[in-house]
Amino acid sequence: MKLGIVGLPNVGKSTLFNAITSAGAESANYPFCTIEPNVGVVSVPDERLYKLGALYDCKKIVHTAIEFVDIAGLVKGASRGEGLGNKFLSHIRECDAIVHVVRCFEDENIIHVSGKIDPIDDIKTINLELIIADIETLNRRIDGARVKARGDKKYLSDIEIYERVLKALEAELPARSVKLSPEEQDVLDGAYLLTSKKVIYCANISDGQDANDKNVRAVKNFAAADKGETVIICSQLESDLAAMDEDERKAFIEELGVESTGLSQLIQTSYSILGLMSFLTAGEKETRAWTIKKGFKAPQAAGKIHTDFEKGFIRAEVINCDVLLECGSFNKAKELGKVRSEGKDYVVQDGDVMLFRFNV
Repeated sequence: MKLGIVGLPNVGKSTLFNAITSAGAESANYPFCTIEPNVGVVSVPDERLYKLGALYDCKKIVHTAIEFVDIAGLVKGASRGEGLGNKFLSHIRECDAIVHVVRCFEDENIIHVSGKIDPIDDIKTINLELIIADIETLNRRIDGARVKARGDKKYLSDIEIYERVLKALEAELPARSVKLSPEEQDVLDGAYLLTSKKVIYCANISDGQDANDKNVRAVKNFAAADKGETVIICSQLESDLAAMDEDERKAFIEELGVESTGLSQLIQTSYSILGLMSFLTAGEKETRAWTIKKGFKAPQAAGKIHTDFEKGFIRAEVINCDVLLECGSFNKAKELGKVRSEGKDYVVQDGDVMLFRFNV
């Protein structure tokens, strides 16, 4: 999973990126501090892995991971190349979802490109640039489909889909606002539109700022209307937490009275918005989490480990992680009848511990 962090310059993108990846991206009080995208890979925290690892006394624990891409600050006119915009937009196109950092904090020492704090205006500036870029993309797609339709009428249906979405874009609505059938969505996905992507609006507040002030509420309301999600985060606080060792961090989080860090909230929201979950494999050599789409059946999950597992799938031995831990061992769980034998039609559930049987 790859998430692109976007926003206007000086909204806290690189500070947030540094905090969640500890990658040390340059962060400064001027636009376009980030030119080439910074990339950081973050392990997804999952306490179940440590518990299973202890149960099996395994030698290696492997977390699933998320790749964060810190994309340079976009500005008005980015779709026409302002501020090296075209280059930055291409980086967004490669991401699975967008984390849109929105400045909700006041700080006269940090310059705002438009001279005022107005989160909705900032969001609309970014969104409009993405829409303009998508209009250009769809117009090229329509022209190409019209040429192909001279020899193959099936492209006429593609044109109809493109034109329907184009109409929404021209009304300054994102492509994701258009209702499409799964088959129509597959056609549109081939266009790789920026505004088709899911968005998490990240309201960046200052330390001590009310997490429900007018700026944050405005972002929440906008996100809800856009069918997106909102995560409230203080990037400076997250940066301070990232600099602490594990014990200090836990103590400080307890002192703050919060259940999880902004990174944990961001990861949970990313999984939710993309319809993802994890199944687990465990043994003496390795305990590992595997990320899959919700609704995957057992052979598809097996294919995440190795294509041979999917091709030669026979069955899967399945037990919920919590149930396995309660039983104390896999063999004990089998004796108690807690381990199920599931076939090709089994829909994998979050937290399933799976052992695949296959033959190739």
